[in-house]
Amino acid sequence: MPETPSPQDVTADLVRLMPRDAVFMLRFLGESQLRLQRHFHDFIEAELARNGVTPDSHPMIHGFIETHARTLRDFVFAGLSMAHQVRLPEMERLTGDATSLLSVDVWDALRTHIEMAERQFRTQAPGLPDQLDGYRTPEPRDGS
Repeated sequence: MPETPSPQDVTADLVRLMPRDAVFMLRFLGESQLRLQRHFHDFIEAELARNGVTPDSHPMIHGFIETHARTLRDFVFAGLSMAHQVRLPEMERLTGDATSLLSVDVWDALRTHIEMAERQFRTQAPGLPDQLDGYRTPEPRDGS
């Protein structure tokens, strides 16, 4: 079985890559998400009605509208997040963090989350062999 690096080793590698790979992104939360989703809900409902699809003619259409409103909301917010990113060195410069305290905080949180993820997986691991039976190599058939 291959030896896996410790959470501390992986954390150290990721922190080393942070100046190049870590970005801070704009993200809308809470009421803003609901507001944009509601907009797309109303928009989709109106567009469908213009094309002859209404709750009266299609009683189950609400699920379709909700799903697609969330998809459009997520598309808009993902595009906005990708367009407005700030790299770690710039964020440290903007906040006046000459001691790289932000990097230390990220290192600690990153290590903690890696350890939590590993613990969670280990608690589920005993039940996985049964769940993964469909991934086994098929048994050879007689006469093959």
